[in-house]
Amino acid sequence: MSFVHIGALALVQGITEFLPVSSSGHLVLVPIITGWPDQGLIIDVAVHVGTLGAVMLYFWRDIGRMILGIVSLGKERNGNGARLAGYLIVATVPVAVAGLAVNYYLADALRSLTVIAWATLIFGLVLYVADRRGMTVRRVEHMTLFDALIVGLAQALSLIPGTSRSGITMSAARMLGLERAEAARFSMLLSIPAILGAGALKTRDLYAAGDIQLSLDAALAAGLAFVTALIAIAVLMAWLKRATFTPFVVYRVLLGGVLLALAYGT
Repeated sequence: MSFVHIGALALVQGITEFLPVSSSGHLVLVPIITGWPDQGLIIDVAVHVGTLGAVMLYFWRDIGRMILGIVSLGKERNGNGARLAGYLIVATVPVAVAGLAVNYYLADALRSLTVIAWATLIFGLVLYVADRRGMTVRRVEHMTLFDALIVGLAQALSLIPGTSRSGITMSAARMLGLERAEAARFSMLLSIPAILGAGALKTRDLYAAGDIQLSLDAALAAGLAFVTALIAIAVLMAWLKRATFTPFVVYRVLLGGVLLALAYGT
């Protein structure tokens, strides 16, 4: 792969991973729009791993509290950290089970323009309804085990390209009454175990393939995505403290309409 190809993928992933617009859908669109060969799932996961590093750096305090809470399990002063870690585990189970099924039985079957188009449009409207109807009275610390499970079940839908992992989990969190920035916070923290799992699977595949050039491409893509994602996270969190998800909904509806026109040749 050329540096321009890798850089474009990293830029797309870094910007879109934590915005509710579907990074996986945009990654699939890159070869469709540019005519470049499909980069494949290994490169897709590599850029996701890069964004994983960004979210871990940005939310290092939350991660530190979770680690301390688990180590000091049972002590009241660290109860919130352990509880948050438990919620992330519960919310990860549905996507882990669904992800294994998709990885072995569907693989690239969902990577089509038609699927992306419909998912972009439909789940964009879901985000709009959730943002408008959801109250803004709760923080992550107010969540319950049931809330975590609901967000986790919603996250399983993100395996459909175009859905947006961040978008569907933020939609679920908003319907449960979380503030916009808090919905984004939990969504980003929830990306950690999900991306770690996918990264582990594809790292194994990469090692088995023994392709040195592909490994170098993957490492470069991850590094570039890390830098881009770190900037995108900071911008999104600042935005959600004073505004709504509506601009992202408008973008998704417009993009979904264009893609449907392309998919059906009208």
